[in-house]
Amino acid sequence: RLALATAGLLLAFAGCDSGFGQATARHLDAMGFRVFASVLDPQGPGAQELRRSCSPRLTLLQMDLTKPEDIQRVLQHIQAHTNSTGLWGLVNNAGFNDTIADAELSPLGKFRTCMEVNFFGSLELTKGLLPLLRSAGGRIVTVSSPAGDLPFPCLAAYGTSKAALSLLMDTFRSELQPWGIKVSLVLPGYYKTGTTCDPAFWNLQKQRLVASLPRELLQAYGEDYVEEINRQFLQFMKVAVEDLSAVVNSITDGLLAASPAVRYYPGQGLGLMYFIHRYLPYFVRDLFLKGFFINPKLPRALRREHHNDVKKA
Repeated sequence: RLALATAGLLLAFAGCDSGFGQATARHLDAMGFRVFASVLDPQGPGAQELRRSCSPRLTLLQMDLTKPEDIQRVLQHIQAHTNSTGLWGLVNNAGFNDTIADAELSPLGKFRTCMEVNFFGSLELTKGLLPLLRSAGGRIVTVSSPAGDLPFPCLAAYGTSKAALSLLMDTFRSELQPWGIKVSLVLPGYYKTGTTCDPAFWNLQKQRLVASLPRELLQAYGEDYVEEINRQFLQFMKVAVEDLSAVVNSITDGLLAASPAVRYYPGQGLGLMYFIHRYLPYFVRDLFLKGFFINPKLPRALRREHHNDVKKA
């Protein structure tokens, strides 16, 4: 099943501060890869953990995917160390989301930031490393999300950026076949990574969202509407899986298997979710996603008691 021996091969890995990125970088370093691991904060706990647990082969690089100068600096560093060997693999793992709300309630800036990190940053990094990947006939493995395939309630900003990313990588897969480059997508279920399961973080984001909403929009939906979405999301967080090994194994298989899968779906329940999405009516899919994830209450302006109050006034 393995395409080749791993010793000495070079990998670029974006997004290693925590979660899938940190766990997979450690795993690949232990297998003998030379890993260029990018982190947002080189002094943060994730970077410190990688320094403590990994061999001297692993190189930490600071990179903010919203800053082109950071991406260019990382590209120049990797190019300088791989020009003679080429690059066997690129793992696009960095991702961003800090808003759980309807599309209408999500500020445009949140959509733009999600696109900058989840789509444009990965696009610029991938394009910059393609000459090295072509020379090695290497691999691209990208962590996307089922939220890019299915309309999860209250994940519009994140989901649309992941939809763009998934389509981009499918396009690269087709276009890069003549060069011998294999491209895989990993679409994990819900795992406990970074701030994704920190109630304090999400409560703060909810407060900031409410404070930023125009008065008329907040009156139409109601603050309790936003509160209920946050409450349900915090409840959903309790089902997050702590064992990241299924995702780590999927990324590793995408890098090393002689015939890697086009898509990997690590996580429970994804088979049923995609079956409903592909084969059953839309209203069934929508009901399923609301039951599984978040089922918002009626906006304030649509509730019977609100109409009664308006009539009395």
